[in-house]
Amino acid sequence: MGVTTTLSSKYQISIPKSVREEQGWEAGQRFVFIPEGKGVLLMPVPELKDLIGITAGADKENYRDRTDRF
Repeated sequence: MGVTTTLSSKYQISIPKSVREEQGWEAGQRFVFIPEGKGVLLMPVPELKDLIGITAGADKENYRDRTDRF
C-alpha cells in the first residue's frame, strides 16, 4: 500500500509531498477525478501544448466519419 492521507472536514485532501515530487505535480495544476469501481483515478488535465502532435503517426486507414454511423 502507498502513502495515505485524510479527507478534511472541508472535503479536501492534501497530496503527500513524495507523490507530488514523483509525479511532477505543481500548485495550481488542474486534475480530473475518474470513477473506477469503488475508488477514483486522479489524473492531471493536460494543457493544449502537451496535446500537440499526439496523433502523429496514427493509421488513417479505415477511419470512420459521420456518414457511416448507424
